[in-house]
Amino acid sequence: MKRSRRSNDWGFPRWRPYEGAGRTPEAQRLCDRHGCTLPGTCPAPKAPNKPDRWWFCEAHAAEYNKGWNYFDALSAEEAAAQEEQERQGARAYERARHWEWGQGDGRRSRAELDALRLLDLPPDADEAAIKAAHRRMAKENHPDLNPGNADAAKRFQAVQAAYEILKSAAEKRAETLAKAGRAS
Repeated sequence: MKRSRRSNDWGFPRWRPYEGAGRTPEAQRLCDRHGCTLPGTCPAPKAPNKPDRWWFCEAHAAEYNKGWNYFDALSAEEAAAQEEQERQGARAYERARHWEWGQGDGRRSRAELDALRLLDLPPDADEAAIKAAHRRMAKENHPDLNPGNADAAKRFQAVQAAYEILKSAAEKRAETLAKAGRAS
């Protein structure tokens, strides 16, 4: 009896050729710049608000974009309308950034921003304003000045905790700056 042979169609690497292995490669789009033989991978508009595109290599796309002015092909009214539309979009982005997650200038943590909010201060308050607000609110809510008032005692504790958070964060920033000054 003849012994069966192992198939060449198993596992990796694959020993037999893939289907269509003899196919020719697909033609690649060349750069639209006359005489350039590099692939054209960067689309560039032929005119504003038109679907037609040039296809350039990176070097020729950079050269083309250097002299491109979007507003050249627009009338004065169209250019003004486009500029106003872009300005409104930028204002909407700024408004969303402020109200969503971008409060403050990025130097303060969420805990610090919450502490500043508790002290009725803006996110960019300096140390003098923080100290003044802490003293004012601590005097208003001190348990010795408000005997028997449990709400005032809770507010006093919250004000003290907020001030400690801001004070420790300021000390950490000062240490970091001192270390950076020593390193340079």
